[in-house]
Amino acid sequence: MEPNEDCFLLYSESSKKGNIKPVHVVDVPGHSRLRTKLDEFLSQAAGIVFVVDALDFLPNSRATAEYLYDILTRAVVVKKKIPLLIVCNKVDKVTAHSMDFIRKQLEKEIDKLRASRNSISAADISDEVTLGVQGQPFTFTQCINKVTVTEASAISGKISEVEHFIREQVKP
Repeated sequence: MEPNEDCFLLYSESSKKGNIKPVHVVDVPGHSRLRTKLDEFLSQAAGIVFVVDALDFLPNSRATAEYLYDILTRAVVVKKKIPLLIVCNKVDKVTAHSMDFIRKQLEKEIDKLRASRNSISAADISDEVTLGVQGQPFTFTQCINKVTVTEASAISGKISEVEHFIREQVKP
């Protein structure tokens, strides 16, 4: 498994005329073996799209929150204030979890992680920034960089919010 990298026109812009700028996208799968590859691209990132499977979320909520926490506390992400879009995919399925449920669960899990990781001495933490407001339950609104949560369905073509986020970060 390797990250996938390509330049392309956004689907919603493919029929437009004029000077439409293609977007450069790097897809780093969430598999634990590939997570270190993300560091190679973060310093160049204009935005991060973090895709969550709304069907299979609950059994993977802890691992998903850990990966998200690791991204949100990266010094380069905080320093550059790289915006992050959390996309709850497959919401068209009947058994999918709602966007609000996923957001709340991720915030709860990150709050737990924050408590346990803040208890580790500063000497043991490398290239990591403290997340949230001390003494308050964690919410994404506390992040220095903008974090937005949306829903999508790649199969049914419900991706307009994702395209809008990408276009906001990559101006034509």
